Amino acid sequence: MSSEHQPPAGPAPAEHRILNPATEEVIATVPATTPDQVDAAVTRAAEAQRQWAALAPGDRARLLRRFAATVDTHLEELAQLEVREAGHPVGNARWEAGNARDLLEYAAGGIERLTGTQIPVAGGLNITLHEPLGVVAVIAPWNFPMPIAAWGTAPALAAGNAVLLKPAETTPLTALRLAELGLAAGLPEGLFQVLPGAGPVAGTALVEHPGVAKVVFTGSTGVGKQIMARCADGVKRVTLELGGKSPNIVFADADIEKAAAAAPGSFLDNTGQDCCARSRILVQASVYDRFLELLEPAVKAVTVGDPADPATGMGPLISAAQRDRVRSYVPDDAPVAIRGEAPEGKGFWYPATVLEGRPEDRAATEEIFGPVAVVLPFEDEADAVRLANATDYGLSGSIWTRDVGRALRVSGAVAAGNLSVNSHSSVRYWTPFGGYKQSGLGRELGPDALAAFTETKNVFISTEEQ
Repeated sequence: MSSEHQPPAGPAPAEHRILNPATEEVIATVPATTPDQVDAAVTRAAEAQRQWAALAPGDRARLLRRFAATVDTHLEELAQLEVREAGHPVGNARWEAGNARDLLEYAAGGIERLTGTQIPVAGGLNITLHEPLGVVAVIAPWNFPMPIAAWGTAPALAAGNAVLLKPAETTPLTALRLAELGLAAGLPEGLFQVLPGAGPVAGTALVEHPGVAKVVFTGSTGVGKQIMARCADGVKRVTLELGGKSPNIVFADADIEKAAAAAPGSFLDNTGQDCCARSRILVQASVYDRFLELLEPAVKAVTVGDPADPATGMGPLISAAQRDRVRSYVPDDAPVAIRGEAPEGKGFWYPATVLEGRPEDRAATEEIFGPVAVVLPFEDEADAVRLANATDYGLSGSIWTRDVGRALRVSGAVAAGNLSVNSHSSVRYWTPFGGYKQSGLGRELGPDALAAFTETKNVFISTEEQ
């Protein structure tokens, strides 16, 4: 869930060509939003937001549930769009479309429960109110276009805001279709708009617009820092979900067979283009060789190929530029322990690769955003924690052990926002998600997601006789 890197400086194109990453064929052209169009969109959104916020909570909830139901009837269409524009295996794409639907339903259920509090005070009554921010900009990445667009959009709408969604330049098609489905479901005109285009043009115009009250960004840490700096001028609210370099910690007392069998999914899902990817596999030295023996057949069993084939487990990378970036981490003299297969010819393919490296190696410290993992040995629990925390990131991670006390100690010591024990599951829409350190700022999802899109107003009412 990250890594939208800034393109080279230069004049912005009037439209973007959308390529199928598996075939390199042009599947669509999409107009690029200009700063003037962003300004007009903010004006429309502000008017729609006032009408939306004035609706009774139950009426907003019914419209969001209708939006979810409309998405539900188009799940396969949305999934097939995701296969073509993002190269995701069709099984993954179907889950992603379903996740967007589920987020809308979940957020709709929170509208009537977004209540304030009554705080005991002397001399009167004190109450708090949650009020919508206004217009929210959601800047979504290319690696999980549908789910992450919904992560920001659904709770923002539920809390009474309008949303301007800027999808990544390479993957705007599902976002545009979601906006059409929102209108078909009865959302007010202008409430949910999609503004495709270049990050430095449309994205910057959104971030700097005085009419935008909050920015939700998922992408690379470098771009996130730029957005945070721009938001500072207007003291603008911001939620950032940024990069990761997550550890997969395997202790000697774990079920080694199960840990090795599960490991490929932890760094090959979405072809490794996932900020939660467990791309640093830390294995206790006494079982290191055995783990590698078990890992090799598990990696090579992942089927790489046509994303439209239900049997495919891993598709292409998003672009030629991303493939070149991944290659740069695996030079000819790299210590490759395991290498899988990848198709030849058209498409942005790269094989699953496991390196045996050192903690200071570039591949062990930087976010690769591709199907590459580094395996590192550790001696004891303290050494495992030290290695796990030896990074600027702190998004997610896994801990494999049969010792419950160790699982709790290590979970408390690892600086990351999302940890799994004997599992690689990071994301559930009903639990909070976000990172420590340079992996981000704020939390998305979970029961408090709507409150993050509101201002809390405190009101004291005197009960003294007048």
